[in-house]
Formats: sequence, structure tokens, C-alpha cells
Amino acid sequence: MEVTDHMDPTDLARIQFASTSIYHFFFVPVTIGLAFLMAILHTKWYRTREIRFERLTRFFGTLLLINVAIGVVTGLVQEFQFGMNWSAYSLFVGDVFGAPLAMEGLAAFFLESTFLGLWVFGWKVLPRRVHLLSAWLVAVGAMLSAAFIMAANSWMQHPVGYTTDSDGRPVLSSIGDVFSNPVFIWGYIHVILASLVTGAVVMLAVSAWQLRRGHLAFKTSALVSLIVLLPASVLALGVGSHLGVIEATYQPMKISAAEAQWETCQPCSFSLLQIGGFTSSDEGATKILQVPHLLSLLATGTWDGEVVGLNELQTQSEAEYGPGNYVPDVAIQYWSMRVMAYLGTLFFLVALWGVWLAARKKLPTSRVFLFLATWAVPLLFVMNTAGWLLTESGRQPWIVQGLMKTADGVSTTVSATEIIVSLVAFFVVYLFLIVLDVVLMLRYARRGLDVPEEERASDDRDTPALTY
Repeated sequence: MEVTDHMDPTDLARIQFASTSIYHFFFVPVTIGLAFLMAILHTKWYRTREIRFERLTRFFGTLLLINVAIGVVTGLVQEFQFGMNWSAYSLFVGDVFGAPLAMEGLAAFFLESTFLGLWVFGWKVLPRRVHLLSAWLVAVGAMLSAAFIMAANSWMQHPVGYTTDSDGRPVLSSIGDVFSNPVFIWGYIHVILASLVTGAVVMLAVSAWQLRRGHLAFKTSALVSLIVLLPASVLALGVGSHLGVIEATYQPMKISAAEAQWETCQPCSFSLLQIGGFTSSDEGATKILQVPHLLSLLATGTWDGEVVGLNELQTQSEAEYGPGNYVPDVAIQYWSMRVMAYLGTLFFLVALWGVWLAARKKLPTSRVFLFLATWAVPLLFVMNTAGWLLTESGRQPWIVQGLMKTADGVSTTVSATEIIVSLVAFFVVYLFLIVLDVVLMLRYARRGLDVPEEERASDDRDTPALTY
């Protein structure tokens, strides 16, 4: 009891929400990306009636189902936490925040789960067109679900479309403004592209593992994944770059922290790597491999744009909101942004390499590429987690930018002991779920298609490079 008396319930509630959110976000981009890719495979089966496409659709559909089953459980915990650990926040923003969440549950999740059931049980029962439509509606439902969640989250980053009541609480005045929020539009596009990258890399990794064992039917799914991965990775990098301009406009503290830029600069260089300089007591950093003007381009979209430093932004925030520390954890911001950007570039290079091999008809025999592609999946989750940390940690100390601080949003009736107990319980349950998910995914990913040898040879002869 003495230990919990010295622990801040706010910090514990943040740790709990962060840990469950990171875990849940492992599954979200995989679901969105795999649903889209599975619908592509189903479409090819519908058009060609080739048995390999049916087998591949069923194969990757099974992996999708495992991922959805675990992801739904973890997603429910997220929404319950708003009422448990963050009741003050829920009371304050419920009139605005509740609308997109209700839309997600009543529209998007209902659409996705209904047609996923139809797709699972519709084989040999539904008309082929209806069955195909159900596959695409699963993908649409997954993307819509992300849209409503991102709309709510983007409102926390840049509140729009609201008025305040007599108690100073925000009240929704324009749902159109919420969904036209520039933070939402560009953030949502980025999430969808990152999800396509995630789904494509997962499909590529499974296909590469199978190809290394001589199962040539998976050359088709490898090609599909590469065809999606290459443009998605390029666009994700471009949209992510533009998000820097959006953040500099509405959350300048976030973009300055991502560069550990304490003093205002113009033009501004971007450091590929630096040592030190992450705290106000140690602002002098050893910057390694600086790229001139790049920070100006990322933050302002112009060659010589000005980036306001953290010290000046802190002074402005104190003048507007009162005394306090308004600088987020600079080290988390700095490294999260680089991990996300560097790994995103790496996946683009992998896609480029794979397409080049496919064009030369060497994809199934390139042992080095297939080995590296198989082990690329863990880096996906590192990249996606880094992006989540960059977005959410960079908003601190605000839970709603400019309206409510995180410390004011926690439930006052929940003790540190209660949060610790639930945190341990979540850790145990989630550990079990992640082990179960990994075991099931690996077990079904290794099963193969049971394709006869003569059909494998036919697939290898008849499938030209860069076609599917």
C-alpha cells in the first residue's frame, strides 16, 4: 500500500491506456490491409474461376479471421476505459467525442461484422456476386471503422465544429467540420496507406516463407502484395511528409519536439541522428548527418520556412494557458518520428527490390529476398507503434489540445491500487492473447494450400511476371 500511495493515478491510467492501445493497434492495420488484399484475391477468383485464387482467398481469409477475433476483444477494452479511468474526460467531451464513436459502432462495425459473417458462411451458399460483394464490404467496413475513430482522435488533436455551454464544455455544432478537419483528412489517409503497407508486408512474408519451401502457388499472392506495397509505401511517405505541415500549423509543439528544436530557426536542417539535446537542461545536441532545409520543407512545405523553437512555444503557451510545462517528451518524439520514417523507407526499398525481381522472373528463387521478407513483419509493428507514439505523446500535456489537460481528465474515484490491479490483469490476459494469436497465425500460415505438384508447375509456367 505504501508503494501505491506514492504513485500518481494519472500516470498509471496513462500507462494502462497506452499499453492497451498499443496492443490493440497491432491488429487494426493488419485487419484493414488484409481485408483489402483478400478482396483483391477474391475478385481474381470471381473473374478467372482459377482454383489457386480460391485457395489463396480462403488461406489469407483465415489469417484475417484470426486477427479480427483477437482485435475485437482488445478494441472493446478501449471504449470501456473512457468510462472507467477517464470519466472526467468523458463527461467533458462526451457531446462531441461520442458522436463518431457511436457511428463507428452502429454503422462501420455492424457493416464489417455482418458481411464478414456472410463471407465466412457464404461459400457454396451465396450467389458468387453476392459473396464477392460481401468480401469488399468487409474491407469497406474496416476502413469506415478507422475513419470514425480517426475523426474522434483528430478532434482531440485539433478541436473543431463545437460551441461551449454554460459550464464551458464543448458541444457539437457541426459534424461536417469534424469530418472536414484537415488533421483528420490527412491523418486518415496516412492510416489507410500504412494499413495497406502492413497487410501487404504480412501477405508478402507468408508468401515468401511458402516460396522458400517450394510452394509456387504463393508466387501469385507475393505478386499481389508487391503490387499493393510499392505504391502504398510511396504514398505513405508523401502523405506522412505533408502531415508535418499540418502539425506545424495546428500543433507546432509536436513538430518542434520531433526535431528537438529548442530555438527558432530559418531555414532549418533535419538531423538524421543526434546525441543529447532532449531536455531543457541539455539543449546542446551533437547533430549527426544534418540535411539542410529538410526540416523547413517537412514543417512548412517551403525551402526556407521558419520553425518556431520549443522555448518560444513554451513561453507562448504559458502566456495563453498559464504556468506549466507544455513541452512533450522530446526523446519520444524525436526517435518515434525517425523510426517510423526510416522503416517506412525500408519497406519502400523492399517493395522496389521485390518488383525488380518479379520483373526479371527471379522472385521465387531469390533466397536472400525471401528470407528478409519473411522476417520483415516484426518491423511493421515497431513502425506502427512509433507512429502512434508520435501522434499521441506529442499532444501532451493536453488530452484535448488547448481545452483539457490530461491530468484533468482522469477519474477521481479510481485509486492507484485499483489501476495497478487492473493493469496487471490486462497484462496477463493480453499476454495470453498475443501468444494465442501468434501461435494460431503461425500454425495456419504454415499449412500451405495442398496444391498438387502438377498444378504448382502449371502456376509457375502460366503466371507471367507482375501479373496476377
